[in-house]
Amino acid sequence: MAARHPVVVVGAGLGGLSAAIHLAARGREVVVVEARDEPGGCCGSAQAGPYRFDTGPSVLTMPEVLAETFGAAGEDLDAVLPLRRLDPFYRLAFHDGSSLDVVAGAQRMAGNVRDLCGPAEAARYLRFRRRLGKMFEAEWSSFIDADMTRLRCMARPYALLRLAAAGGFRRLDRYVAAQLTDERLIKAHTFQALYAGLPPHKALAIYAVIAHMDTVGGVYYPSSGGMHAIPRAMATAAEKAGASIRYGVRARRVEAGWSGVTEVRLDGGERLPASHVVVACDLPRAHAGLLPEAAGDWRLRRPRYSPSCLVMHFGIGGRPAGRAHHTLHFGNQWAGTFDALAAGRPQPDPSLLVTCPEPGGTGAPAGHSTLSALEPVPNLASGADWDRLGPRLEERLLARLADLGYGDLRAAPRTTFDPPAWARLGHSAGTPFALDHRFRQTGWFRPSGRSRRVPGLHFAGMHTAPGVGVPPVLISGRLAAARILEDSR
Repeated sequence: MAARHPVVVVGAGLGGLSAAIHLAARGREVVVVEARDEPGGCCGSAQAGPYRFDTGPSVLTMPEVLAETFGAAGEDLDAVLPLRRLDPFYRLAFHDGSSLDVVAGAQRMAGNVRDLCGPAEAARYLRFRRRLGKMFEAEWSSFIDADMTRLRCMARPYALLRLAAAGGFRRLDRYVAAQLTDERLIKAHTFQALYAGLPPHKALAIYAVIAHMDTVGGVYYPSSGGMHAIPRAMATAAEKAGASIRYGVRARRVEAGWSGVTEVRLDGGERLPASHVVVACDLPRAHAGLLPEAAGDWRLRRPRYSPSCLVMHFGIGGRPAGRAHHTLHFGNQWAGTFDALAAGRPQPDPSLLVTCPEPGGTGAPAGHSTLSALEPVPNLASGADWDRLGPRLEERLLARLADLGYGDLRAAPRTTFDPPAWARLGHSAGTPFALDHRFRQTGWFRPSGRSRRVPGLHFAGMHTAPGVGVPPVLISGRLAAARILEDSR
């Protein structure tokens, strides 16, 4: 039966496309059904007049994971999706007017730290950088690039001892502050906790690997087409490998019998026979109707979601002079901003991530460019009245951008995404960052990548392990494919 029926993948986001590429490249018949008219999922795009904006992730790290995904189908990343490493990776602009460019190379980066913080802190930084590398080595192969569908996957004594020895089970803020003394440098290596949906004082130090990925490994960007070029290239690779992708087709129900999944019923009534199904869309919503009742996962009984974000995308003439691709503008407050988010309130003095891609890297007319500004905000579980709060926060963000030297953007073509907009796009709790990464939602404790009671049903994407971010989502798709290929032997 498994040899006659295809694998059906629900969702053509990065996780679903990764699974499709790995399966099709190994000779499996694969059908991908995608409700939208284009690939991408969370890595999508939007239009405002002649401007096209990336609406998903703006930070791409670990390009080797992407290269491995294309390589599974015999494609060379440099040929199908050329990337360039940003220089600087980030510009960190502090409230006191100082700034730090995060750049490639240990000595070059230490020189920037020396200029900002002095020679003693630069020496401490180099020691800290080496420890970040040890943390990454202790974590990557055993807990990130690894299948976490069985509890014994977490019980790896030697790997756990290495991680403990590296300080991975301390709180992130304390771990970093024990090695660095300048508050600006501490912020530079702890703000990444928000990628995991947690404030630095609640995140485990294991999430220092995120700082390693982007401050040491580097941040990359497609040479043309913006971040949305990634799923487009992946969809092409999947189809070349033999997968069929059907756009504008919504999966209505995954059907299962006593022996496991049997078919996927589509909106129009069509039924796709299936030997295996990979669900690569918003998992809590899938459990609300798409999946069989037997597929329920106890880990989702009380989900804890990451904060959301307010993002405003602008079309502008030219490009702001002297701006880096990514600039993080730190607010004056720090701990208080995280406390406000935890309480479901807007941050009183938020830090902003402003992205200004170089012309040609996005969908802007000749002589024009785009600018995007992101502010962390509470998700919809906070109960905030966004009809009232949304306009107020947008106006505050416009004023802040003007104060930071980006000009008056009120009349610029723009599109805005707030928690209600994210919810309309299918994101539970109105957050594009899925479940947060507290310990009880990490590794084996995160919703499983395989249904225990419905054979043949698998999951990929940011709601399952390894978690949020482009490399983890790609890995989740590969792991789903590997389980299916193992089941089919």
